[in-house]
Amino acid sequence: MLLVTGVHLGVAEWIGEQVLAFDMASPAMQRIEVAYVREMAFSVPAARVALAKAPKRRAPAATALAAEPAASVPPPVAEAAPEPLQEASEPDEPATVAAAAASEPAVSAPQAFEWPASTRLRYLLTGHVRGEVHGQAQVEWIRAGTRYQVHLDVQVGPSFAPLASRRMSSEGEITTEGLLPRRYEQETRLAFDGPYRSTLRFDGGRVWLSNGTPAQHPPGVQDTASQFVQLAYLFDREPQRLRVGATVDVVLAMPRNVSLWVYDVVKEELLFTPFGDVPAYHLKPRREPRAGGDLVTELWIAPQLRHLPIRFVIRQDAENFVDLMLDRRPELGASDTPARTPP
Repeated sequence: MLLVTGVHLGVAEWIGEQVLAFDMASPAMQRIEVAYVREMAFSVPAARVALAKAPKRRAPAATALAAEPAASVPPPVAEAAPEPLQEASEPDEPATVAAAAASEPAVSAPQAFEWPASTRLRYLLTGHVRGEVHGQAQVEWIRAGTRYQVHLDVQVGPSFAPLASRRMSSEGEITTEGLLPRRYEQETRLAFDGPYRSTLRFDGGRVWLSNGTPAQHPPGVQDTASQFVQLAYLFDREPQRLRVGATVDVVLAMPRNVSLWVYDVVKEELLFTPFGDVPAYHLKPRREPRAGGDLVTELWIAPQLRHLPIRFVIRQDAENFVDLMLDRRPELGASDTPARTPP
């Protein structure tokens, strides 16, 4: 019992070390209430079906080859120089979703996109944080007209009395270009301490970091919670970008900085879940986890579940991590959710 208690106290200490700043003066974000009424069925987005059926592109004659245009470079981000990027490892050959990404269409145009209804995903948590750990987590996407919220809740220990928990929440607007965050909040609670809260605000062309420092607001910037739904939006509209060997850039605002994160699509994998085998693409950021640095998150995107993440591995360093695996089908709310919050 002493050993188990010591391990869980170590977990609480580890989460406490990740708290970057406290912002308890402002009221906490009020969650929109949602009633979930059905389960999500497997499906393949229409854009990905069209991609799979597209003919292979013929290589032009050697005399007609033209130099590829230089890739566009994201605008520089003030006050946050990205860490050096590592060279991507040679990706494995596609395995289970090959038909969806084996060939690109001659012309790739953004596809029509319909935002999913409010959705809840529940995960089992395992891992190693100074010892073996268990718990639960959930991601909640809430749509209320043109307003959205995304919540990522992680609990270590039993659900009725968690030893440590963290909630990461984003709210903002739904636009024709995706999500436009207005506020991000993360709150940490420990067994014998807390809560501790950090807040980001997006307004006036600036990102206001948790210590009150303004940073540049690059186009398309996301926060730690909204990025997962923004990626689903991106892959639904442009499925050719989700293929082994591709890279995806995300400008990410975190409590201490705003910086560019580059994800490599490294592999296709078949994940075994309680509700069936699910093909998914493994995305890995070009950053190595290190003590004292930002947490590094790998994710697995499932095209058959609206390109939502069905697995996360969050790493603190080479030895300490948590693994979140979807343990049931995603749950759906009504086609839209009234914009109401609890009293």
